[in-house]
Amino acid sequence: MTLEEYKNQFTEEDAVGWSFIDQRIEEIYVTQEPRHYAPALHFSMGGNDPIDGSSIYDSDNQEFHRHIISYGMSELYYDEEKVGEQFSKWGFEFTFRIKPFEEDKTDPLWAIEVMNNLARYVYESGRWFEENHFVPANGPIRLDTDTDIVGLVFTLDPELGKLNTPHGEVSFLQMVGITSKELERLRANPTTEEVANLIEEMKINNPLLITDLNRRS
Repeated sequence: MTLEEYKNQFTEEDAVGWSFIDQRIEEIYVTQEPRHYAPALHFSMGGNDPIDGSSIYDSDNQEFHRHIISYGMSELYYDEEKVGEQFSKWGFEFTFRIKPFEEDKTDPLWAIEVMNNLARYVYESGRWFEENHFVPANGPIRLDTDTDIVGLVFTLDPELGKLNTPHGEVSFLQMVGITSKELERLRANPTTEEVANLIEEMKINNPLLITDLNRRS
C-alpha cells in the first residue's frame, strides 16, 4: 500500500492496525463477541500496562478453551510514517490458549498480566520475542497456584498465523506453558532448534497447544 492509497482509505480517526487484527480474528470467530479488557489508564498517558487491550474468545476447537489475543505490540493506530514498514512496531501480538482452570472463577485475567509483564520487558529492553524463544516464569506461571507450568515457549498461533497490514507484518505469537522438566531440558540446550523440537512433540497430542495448568508431564 502506498502512502497516497493509505491517506485515501483511512483517516486519523481510524485504528488501522487494530481493524486489520479484528478482520483476521473474525475469520475464525465470525460473529462471536469477545470479552475485552483494557487498562484503566493508557500506557502513553502514564499507565503501567503496555498492552492497549486484550480480547478473550471461547473456542471449541480441539477442546473447549479460552483464546486470548493482545492489542498493543503492533502499530494499532493511524500513522503515515509507519506505512510500508517491514514489521508493524514490534512485529507481533501475543496470543494464549488456556484450558479452564478450577481456581479461575471468571476469565483468566492473570494471563493478561503475564502478557503485560512480557510487554514491559520488550518496551524497556528493546528486545522482542520470536517463534521458538522460551522464558522461565521464575515460579508458577499463575501466582500462588499449585501448578507445574513454570515457563513459556513461543510459536506461531496455529489458526491466526501472520498478517500483513499497511504498517507491516504482524505475527500472532502464541504463548505455550511448559513444565519444570521441559524448562530444564531447554535450559540444558537453549537453542531455537530444541524449542522447535519440543513444540512439535507437544503438538502430537495437543495440535492447538492449549495450556493446561494441571499438566504435570
